[in-house]
Amino acid sequence: MKKILLVCIMIMLMLASACGKVEMTSNPNTSREPKPETDESIIPKNTSEYCLNAENINLDSETEKYFYGTWKVEKLLGFANSYNDASEYPTGQKFIGDEIIIKKDFYSSKGLKNYKKYQYELKNPLYEITATCYNSDSFYRLYKIDIPDLNINDVVKVIDISDPSTKMSIPVGLSFFVVNNDRLILLSEATIFELKKITD
Repeated sequence: MKKILLVCIMIMLMLASACGKVEMTSNPNTSREPKPETDESIIPKNTSEYCLNAENINLDSETEKYFYGTWKVEKLLGFANSYNDASEYPTGQKFIGDEIIIKKDFYSSKGLKNYKKYQYELKNPLYEITATCYNSDSFYRLYKIDIPDLNINDVVKVIDISDPSTKMSIPVGLSFFVVNNDRLILLSEATIFELKKITD
């Protein structure tokens, strides 16, 4: 039994070695040296095809300047492709015209009048960029959301708002996307809205 097991192991090692040689010689552009078996080999070289996820990245000055202000929910853009938020289908009328205040030292979503679960006010909130997508394809891969007029070269920054005392993200269900520091998109559950700045 031990001999059979030893023979099987030797055959498997020979096959594995042969497969490695075929793989190395099948592409003339690859190095003849064996590649190290690390996770680094699966990291994509072209990161623009993917969103870069980050933690605890503060807003840059350009994004701060654009992001801070009083915002009015101007129009419904659509729904995430994962599911439709039935409470807002088909027109999103419960959000249109409502306001959100985003200041460096103050955040309020109490202007979203029809939703008790979104009624938050924070002093000295934490604003952080949690991901940056460098084109519409990478954004769609991560969020499964089609934003109208999102172009292949648009940079989308995903901004998270947290309570400074608990470090917990709030309000639950709301996310913000800044597109090229030129558009602010609100995602509520699966419903997408565009916001318009009414005051700085």
